[in-house]
Amino acid sequence: MRDMFDLTGKVALLTGASKGMGLAMATSLADHGATVVISSRKQDQLDAAADGINKALGETRAYGIAANVGYKEQLADLVHRTRDIAGPIDILVGNAGVNPYYGKTSEIPDSAYEKTMQANVQSNLWLAQLVAPDMMRLESGSMVFTSSIGAFKPSEMLGTYGMSKLALLGLVRNLAAEFGPKGIRVNAVCPGLIRTDFARELWDNPEVEHRIRNDIPLRRLGEPEDLAGIVVYLASDAGKYMTGQALTVCGGSNMWT
Repeated sequence: MRDMFDLTGKVALLTGASKGMGLAMATSLADHGATVVISSRKQDQLDAAADGINKALGETRAYGIAANVGYKEQLADLVHRTRDIAGPIDILVGNAGVNPYYGKTSEIPDSAYEKTMQANVQSNLWLAQLVAPDMMRLESGSMVFTSSIGAFKPSEMLGTYGMSKLALLGLVRNLAAEFGPKGIRVNAVCPGLIRTDFARELWDNPEVEHRIRNDIPLRRLGEPEDLAGIVVYLASDAGKYMTGQALTVCGGSNMWT
């Protein structure tokens, strides 16, 4: 039974993975045997993150390649270099995301709307298109995209971010339907409030303590490591009959969604 989580010989590419949830997921995939290529915009942060993974494992199993997900040509280069370093890609984790605007959707500037949708939705379509040929040749593979519980409800100030994450779920379902006959699984993970730098403005204030006590059944914020196990499940044979799903990891705050 333990072998169903074994990722030895697999190659995983992760975006948004120099820190926070992405780094926790990359570390867990590597710990279960995968070679991981992590990406974000800053090479120095990637080098430090990959070095930390490799030192913890006692061998070189992580590599960092800088890329901005907002540019298709940079993602194409990222995929090409990943193949050169590690081989065909078995696992894709699209974790990068942006939220350049805090305010009403009805008042969002075009530039902020377009940046949000391109980074949170279209970039993941580009990645799927780029890595799918590898998985099709192998007749197996797993794509995992980070959505959010914000996809399930409106918000007066974070509505466009939530819209983009709901659109991402639509992308996941369509890719799952299209790629399923080729043996490729596509799923989404929807985190709740996780203690990361990205979400600092949401959790680093006195009002959060009250909300935790009253709204989150587990009575705590999520930590990046809380996403480490689910990505291994979705990437490995343990999740081989799971596709087209949105798995909510939120401490119980969004039950029944």
